[in-house]
Amino acid sequence: MPKDFLQGARDHYDCIVIGSGLAGLTAANTLARTGQSVLLLEQHYKLGGMATWFKRPGGHIFDISLHGFPVGMIKSCRRYWTQEIADSIVQLKNIRFDNPMFSLTTTFNREDFTRLLVEKFQVSAERVQAFFDTARGMNFYDDQSTTAGELFERFFPGREDIIRLLMEPITYANGSTLEDPAISYGIVFSNFMSKGVFTFEGGTDRLIHLMHEELLRSGVDVRIKCDVQRILVNRGRVAGVQVNGRTIGARAVISNANLKSTVLKMIGPEHFDRSFLDEAEAVRLNNSSCQVYMALRPGEMLDESLGDLLFSSTAPLFRTDLLLSRDVTSRTYSFYYPRTRPGSDRCLVVSSTNARYEDWAGLSDEAYEDSKRDLVESTLEALGRYIPDIRQKLDHAEASTPRTFRHYTRHLQGASFGTKFEGLAVSRALPEQIAGLYHAGSVGIIMSGWLGAMNYGVIVANDVDSWLMKSNRQTPLATAT
Repeated sequence: MPKDFLQGARDHYDCIVIGSGLAGLTAANTLARTGQSVLLLEQHYKLGGMATWFKRPGGHIFDISLHGFPVGMIKSCRRYWTQEIADSIVQLKNIRFDNPMFSLTTTFNREDFTRLLVEKFQVSAERVQAFFDTARGMNFYDDQSTTAGELFERFFPGREDIIRLLMEPITYANGSTLEDPAISYGIVFSNFMSKGVFTFEGGTDRLIHLMHEELLRSGVDVRIKCDVQRILVNRGRVAGVQVNGRTIGARAVISNANLKSTVLKMIGPEHFDRSFLDEAEAVRLNNSSCQVYMALRPGEMLDESLGDLLFSSTAPLFRTDLLLSRDVTSRTYSFYYPRTRPGSDRCLVVSSTNARYEDWAGLSDEAYEDSKRDLVESTLEALGRYIPDIRQKLDHAEASTPRTFRHYTRHLQGASFGTKFEGLAVSRALPEQIAGLYHAGSVGIIMSGWLGAMNYGVIVANDVDSWLMKSNRQTPLATAT
């Protein structure tokens, strides 16, 4: 008889959170701390969403997305999680660039970038300061018509090399392109420029384990392998969910699923105004990515002069279409040393490239497996430029693609970064359409990586708590309309 993963779950909660990405986890924990009863439902067998890991024979543990985030994670983790989590966040001090235009190493903060732009790229200090001040002053309510490309042309006209230095890491971090709104670039860039790039010491498995423990201490009812089929609505108000064939009522629901899946599938078009529905349908999905995960044999060490992050490219210029092409010319390498996972004698390398879902979706099973093997081989060949004996040191290698992300996360088209900027307005407007319904997921600039995910979860949790305090305590039995 199959296991009942909802055994012991109540029939009604103050709030149900669908999905355990960092936004969903943080929203659930924040709400539970206020005294609300919270049920967290995750369709996978592990928590974390994209912030997760997998194991392979030989003791290898790979992080899916643990490659770097801004210093603000320390404050957010201390405030909304635990001091132990905050204390485990450490800086990555050696960020490298290597491409036909330049090769350099940086601590990736404003002070060092100013030095590089003035000394290496021969830009006046006044212009550099004006650019940084403009980027830092951007907020969500600024003009959205100015593109990132136009921002660069204003301050650094004709400087393709500077565009590459300033844009390539942010494209890697959140999928931004030169055609996207300048604010989707400027806010994220300024977050990193504050203090540099940080990571979680001990790996994602330790992070999610600590978060799970804290959720339980806060009183969250955490359930895995619980696939929500439907968000229920009754007379314009959220009523609960259908999950694993069971109906569970709730006064509020937060979806941490893909925004378009939430609106068009889990709820359904019939519950929304036509104008809102048009806006939701017009939201563009962000791009996906491919990774190659490489583990060295136990005891085989990497020279730490390789850096922590390496933005490597053979393309003559920075172009979005080149970054997304199946003919890979640009790779971002994340190097994991034993200090990244204390007590380990393992070194790992993860190569990441942006990708289009449609380039992988239509392949036959045989062609798909061949393409993954080719991706591994071409990556090893490219990495050999930096680690000549990589094949001799290697113990395990495998690839993931947009199809992999689509399978495990249920993200439409395997979108690694959710939706483009216009998704933010649709996400925020959900409770205006259906009372008690909220979304906290990958939408636009405030969802750029781990810090954005966590902070958006807090924002939405506070909205829900305020609404619950004001709303009528009596909620109709969860019934679909």
